[in-house]
Amino acid sequence: MALMNRKMNDKIETLYFMTGMPWIYISSGIVKEVVASGGRVTGLVPEPVERSLVARLCAPEGNAS
Repeated sequence: MALMNRKMNDKIETLYFMTGMPWIYISSGIVKEVVASGGRVTGLVPEPVERSLVARLCAPEGNAS
């Protein structure tokens, strides 16, 4: 967004204000990428969702459902 604003008008300055964790938005694609890379998403998704993602995305080759 900041780069597009600058492209439109080089005098535009862009500020970002980060929200608190209770109000954060996180895309499902990022969550899946983190899990597939071996990362943990504890606290970002419900525990059953995390378990399901780990089972589906971290299954050994040939055993993925």
